[in-house]
Amino acid sequence: MLQTPYDKRNISMMMDLYELTMANSYYLTEDKDQKVAFDIFYRKNPDNGGFAIFAGLEQVIEYVTNMHFEEEDIDYLRSLNQFDDKFLDYLRDFRFKGDVYAFPEGTIMYPNEPVITIVAPLIDAQLIETELLAQINHQSLIATKARRIVRAANGRPVSDFGARRAHNNDAAIYGARACYIGGVNGTATVSAGQYFDMPVSGTMAHSYVMYYKDELTAFRQFAKIYPDNCILLVDTYDVVDSGVPNAIKVFQEMKDAGIDSKNFGVRIDSGDLAYLTKKTRKMLDQAGFTDAKIVVSNSLDEYTIVSLLDQGASIDAFGVGERMITSKSEPVFGAVYKMCAVAEDGEMKPRIKVSDTVEKITNPGLKEVYRIYNEEGKAVCDMLAIKGEEVDVKNRFRFIDPSRPWKENYFENFIAKPLQRCFVKDGNRIVGAKPLAEIRAYVAYQLENEIWHEEQRFENPHPHYLDMTPKYYEMKMEMLHEKN
Repeated sequence: MLQTPYDKRNISMMMDLYELTMANSYYLTEDKDQKVAFDIFYRKNPDNGGFAIFAGLEQVIEYVTNMHFEEEDIDYLRSLNQFDDKFLDYLRDFRFKGDVYAFPEGTIMYPNEPVITIVAPLIDAQLIETELLAQINHQSLIATKARRIVRAANGRPVSDFGARRAHNNDAAIYGARACYIGGVNGTATVSAGQYFDMPVSGTMAHSYVMYYKDELTAFRQFAKIYPDNCILLVDTYDVVDSGVPNAIKVFQEMKDAGIDSKNFGVRIDSGDLAYLTKKTRKMLDQAGFTDAKIVVSNSLDEYTIVSLLDQGASIDAFGVGERMITSKSEPVFGAVYKMCAVAEDGEMKPRIKVSDTVEKITNPGLKEVYRIYNEEGKAVCDMLAIKGEEVDVKNRFRFIDPSRPWKENYFENFIAKPLQRCFVKDGNRIVGAKPLAEIRAYVAYQLENEIWHEEQRFENPHPHYLDMTPKYYEMKMEMLHEKN
């Protein structure tokens, strides 16, 4: 993989000021090497969906393993007159020395389970909060939205066309990466293709057609240069009366020259896409170009795609832009970073955040997240256990449903798979980066083979349960009673 923007700039200062003011206070008054643990989790699936896709881990690992402060960073912080000189000297030699435990990137995830756990010295853990959340919130949101759109396309290729509507360069590049993880076939964003070894695609814009004296000349020029990928944009003037007839003329000329018609196609970017694609398909077929593809774009999302296909639209591929790259329907993911444990007397003692809003009460302590599978390999739920607790669901094993703790629930003849693994140890990466195509394939495999299709519905998806071992549930309840 070529260098990414991360390799060419230092983004260590991408943090909220309060991370630095707290770190300064810790440095002056506490043991800066005291270990603490933080969890990253989220509370609600976007678009009222049944799941989300974990994305952005690679950028998290790049960030923590390369984090350092330049001299100009130290000078800037000194100019704020909020930090002790000894703390600034400490930052000058700072390197992240903690551990990063996480789900493998591309894992299907659910609310309230720790997708990343940081175990690190107090200051180290505090300083990385903002950048970690920025990466996970953005890429997980876009990957999840992309998957919804890919599912709506029902096997038809989807390409990311979103760069010009993304919120900036990083959002375009890393958004394209997330779209690919979510299942799109490629991107129009060249830098994303270069950095992440993703397929890139693209043909022409309306300006290309408008530059030439007439549409037919434009199409002929393009076909001459790109005979093996001749996708002509037919809606610059009039799809039915001009664009498609001119495309057919060019396709016939190419066919007469011995060029394979399987490389021919048209794109429609405006108008009534259901009517126009059906009309276009009929015209192409009558002219003998049954292999010619019809590609559509123009403010598409999962709902417009489902509607078009329900109306019988004749579409072979989709180009999706703004509504995917910005997740326009729900543009905030909402992952949070909460302390869950502090080292005391040689042990990691659990911490809990309590709130009158029940959903904001955290799951305390160092924990293991298990995905529980039945004998057919379907994931029936996830389960929290105390770190190091023995879990054997092949034999009769009692578990707690926190929403109905009075019920007697048991697993038997199930499989428990731990989801977190250690990717960074003592500040050093210990697991290599996976190819993006492999992460994308992992997403597809889980959704096809492990995750219930009922959880993948757009409307009223079946909930995925997050259960607890009795030991973990009792520990949490004891802490809540203590805080009451």
